[in-house]
Amino acid sequence: MTGTGADAGRVVVATGGASGIGAAIARAFAEGGDRVAIADIDAGAADKLAREIGGTAVAMDVTDPASVAAALDTVVADLGPLAVLVNNAGLVAGGGLLVDLPIEVFDTVVSVNLRGTFTVTAAAARRMIAEGAGGAIVNISSIGARQPTAGLGHYEATKAAVDALTRTGALEPAPHRIRVNGVAPGPVHTPMTAGLMADPQARAAWETRIPLGRIALPEDIAPLAVFLASPAAAHTTGAVVQVDGGQLLG
Repeated sequence: MTGTGADAGRVVVATGGASGIGAAIARAFAEGGDRVAIADIDAGAADKLAREIGGTAVAMDVTDPASVAAALDTVVADLGPLAVLVNNAGLVAGGGLLVDLPIEVFDTVVSVNLRGTFTVTAAAARRMIAEGAGGAIVNISSIGARQPTAGLGHYEATKAAVDALTRTGALEPAPHRIRVNGVAPGPVHTPMTAGLMADPQARAAWETRIPLGRIALPEDIAPLAVFLASPAAAHTTGAVVQVDGGQLLG
């Protein structure tokens, strides 16, 4: 996508933006007229989606500070100053009870979900502060941060940490007019949950926990991310809002 004038929309970076929730969010921002950079470790998938939505693809490994810095530098050089960051990159990497979970799985999930969110947030916020035009950061969390599920403790612990980073991230750069909020989905139809969705018994068990009676689609999550990054949410920061069909009411 070309053009860096005021009429070209904001510059938005979505990590893990090549598939699932990240892709839906990237598409929603692009449909709103923003200039979207799809940052993903899968450069091929990012490039494919970028061509579909008129965005820009950039390779990024969120666990590697050098990769993050290089990717953001490329975005700024090609599109202009960063206005919005969506920290969506995340994984489960397998399930298991805490007493059985391989430490390698735990370390992988912490590295991507927590270290990655911290690394990209810090790098993006530094650029926003230097630019002096404010900005918005939206972190994709999970209701698992508040409602435990056996076998997912490692993943849920990282999302609780993301919620804590969201609150501190909202507090510290507030004088620079940078807002930080979170979106906490329940279960969503994505490649990450494909195995669950393919098991009728497991899927039904999840659906019985949701008052609205269905598992979310990525398109159910994207509008809230777009709203929290918009001027309509100008006085909202430090919030983590669930999109879970009412599951936390149980």
